Amino acid sequence: MSEPARTQRNPGTLPTPPRRSLGTPLILLALAALVVASFATLQLELGAFFAPEAVTTTLEFLAGFAPPETATPFLLKTLNAAIETLSMSALGTLLAVVAGLVLALPAAGRWGAAPRAAVRLVLNVLRSIPELVWAALLLVAAGLGPFAGTLALAAHTSGVLGRLFADALENAEPLPEASLRTNGAPALAAFFYATLPQTLPQMLSYTLYRWENNIRAAAVLGVVGAGGLGQMLKYHLSLFQMQSAATVVIAMLLLVALVDAISFALRRALTR
Repeated sequence: MSEPARTQRNPGTLPTPPRRSLGTPLILLALAALVVASFATLQLELGAFFAPEAVTTTLEFLAGFAPPETATPFLLKTLNAAIETLSMSALGTLLAVVAGLVLALPAAGRWGAAPRAAVRLVLNVLRSIPELVWAALLLVAAGLGPFAGTLALAAHTSGVLGRLFADALENAEPLPEASLRTNGAPALAAFFYATLPQTLPQMLSYTLYRWENNIRAAAVLGVVGAGGLGQMLKYHLSLFQMQSAATVVIAMLLLVALVDAISFALRRALTR
């Protein structure tokens, strides 16, 4: 009897279930062992953290931040620092977008395998160095102030966005660009009219997300002298002016919330 006839006579026969792989359970066990080993090697003193003396000291420290400083001259000074922080993040992100696009083309393999490997190595170096380290290095060349912080944000974010943009270009559908090239369109025109429109919404989403991160990073970079709210926070904390520091912290929270709301609205507009 043929196989199709046997299948027709036994319509309720279930197919043989696939054999389960042991890879996933082994990975989960390895992760669980890593977590256990981390707790064992860090020597966390949770009892001392929740001790009555520690709780009392923490509450007394936090009480020193109240009430925040609300004098008009200080509020204007904080507003100027917040604008400086916002400008650092926006300009640093903009420079990173330009550099990321330039580096993404060879990193996506459009110029060959050797340039792809070399540029991806450069991108790995740029993003593996934290913003604080970049700022510490650039402060020597650019001096104290927001210029060094802006360059630090641009350097680190260029590595991140360059890698993300390159992956987006590699994952784009190649047929539209190939069709334009076949019909005689130049390579640059085919890229701008076929490949870039496919990846542009994804690139804009990556850019907005990194701008959100750069707001937080710009606030921290001031700790090493890169200007903005971070520099104000370090100054007042070093002098134990807790009420003034509380105002700066509130300004940081409001600035981050504002940028998050703007970024969310822009992403919603792009996806409609």
